[in-house]
Amino acid sequence: MKYFTGSFVFTFFGLVASYFVGHYYGGTTAAGLGALFIAVILAILEISLSFDNAIVNAVVLKEMTPVWRHRFLTWGMLIAVFGMRLIFPLLIVTFIANVTPWDALIMAATKPDEYAKLMLSAHLQVAAFGGSFLLMVALKYFYDEDKDLHWIPVLEKTPVYLGSKVEAIEVTLALIILAIISHFLPSHEALAFIMAGMAGLITYVIVDGIGSWLEASDGQMHDVHRASAGMFLYLEVLDASFSFDGVVGAFAITHNLFIIMIGLSIGAFFVRSLTIMFVEKEALTKFAFLEHGAFYAIGILAMIMLLDPFLHIPEWVTGLSGGAVIIVSFLWSLRKGQRLSAG
Repeated sequence: MKYFTGSFVFTFFGLVASYFVGHYYGGTTAAGLGALFIAVILAILEISLSFDNAIVNAVVLKEMTPVWRHRFLTWGMLIAVFGMRLIFPLLIVTFIANVTPWDALIMAATKPDEYAKLMLSAHLQVAAFGGSFLLMVALKYFYDEDKDLHWIPVLEKTPVYLGSKVEAIEVTLALIILAIISHFLPSHEALAFIMAGMAGLITYVIVDGIGSWLEASDGQMHDVHRASAGMFLYLEVLDASFSFDGVVGAFAITHNLFIIMIGLSIGAFFVRSLTIMFVEKEALTKFAFLEHGAFYAIGILAMIMLLDPFLHIPEWVTGLSGGAVIIVSFLWSLRKGQRLSAG
């Protein structure tokens, strides 16, 4: 429980705040309780959608210096709560409506329905950007020529082989997928989709390139800190990509930006707590296939986001599908551990 104390404290104050926000807009106790309930639902959805994010965060965090690990869990938390859950939606409306961020905030506070309509109108581009970035994250993992442990060998050995023979094959595959999907979209949507998808892909290449450039070269502490700084940047963009679909999708549940920020932020705090627990308990070492399950879940989430123009899948279904894969990988890891113990 020590890992989740801060999350429960934040949850308490967050739910109290959501009640008063609901009461302010609705004017009744029922409206306040309704807002509190919505905040709980959003928090659960955020946790289910981002559970695999916690695992990937733990994969990277264990390689970072204590200083940069602490910065991610503090500065990164502020960015996750206020940057992605408040500023990001405001910037979308600022860009679409050609207004100032302050005007967008006033619109969110006084005209939530109009604000939500503008937010939802950007869902195609947001899904394409986040989906292509996450797709690159998954492909990079499975096409890594240094990957030697396989959970499902029949699916994983061939990508590793191709990754060792074909340079940047994951970029090629991502471009092919974007091209195929955009081909079936109406012309006025295809260009927006392919441009946003390309932006997500380019963002991944840039962030990955910066991380490689900052990699430790001779083991000196200065270089280790530089490498950790690159990992910090990678994790922040990764967190943002996980948040995109959840933030926009939350407007299908409520049009109140402040309830959305509270609910999703509660979920983000629990994801951070899970990340710390995974690192300190060395869960990825004890459960060999948990990491594999997380990257399979990321691949599923990426394809769901990219296929959203044709088939919108509710966020709770997305969360359950990713969670189911991770649970299976966890159980399979236990089975492998028992086999090793028996041997």
